[in-house]
Amino acid sequence: MSAGTLDVTSNTCRPVGEILALIGDKWTVLILMALRAGPRRFTELRRDVPGISQRMLTLTLRALERDGFVLRTVTPTIPPRVDYEVTELGRSLQEPVIALGRWAEDNQARIEAARKAFDAAASQASSSAS
Repeated sequence: MSAGTLDVTSNTCRPVGEILALIGDKWTVLILMALRAGPRRFTELRRDVPGISQRMLTLTLRALERDGFVLRTVTPTIPPRVDYEVTELGRSLQEPVIALGRWAEDNQARIEAARKAFDAAASQASSSAS
C-alpha cells in the first residue's frame, strides 16, 4: 500500500474493511461523540445515545475497548463504578467523524434533491413500461 492509495487486492483489504465497518457503525459514531465531553458512566452513555439498547451499548463499548478507541476504568467501590473515556486513538478518529458529520449536514439538501429526482425518474420509467 502506498501513501494516499489503498490496494484493495492486498492482504490489508480485510483488516481495513473490518475497521471501517466498526467506525462506520452508527452506534460507534454516536458513542464516540457522546464521549467528547469527557468520561461517562454506562448509564450516562445510554441516556446520551438515544435509541441504543443496553445490549447494543455493551457490545459496541466492548468492540471500541478491544480496538483501543475507548478505555474502561473500574473503580472498586460498592457498587463498582465503571467509566468509559476516549483514548488518544479514539480522539484521532473523532476529527474525521466530525468532518463527515459536517459534510453530511452541508450536503443534506443536495442528497435529498438527488433522491427525489431519481425516484421521480424511476417512477416515470416504471409507469411507462407498464
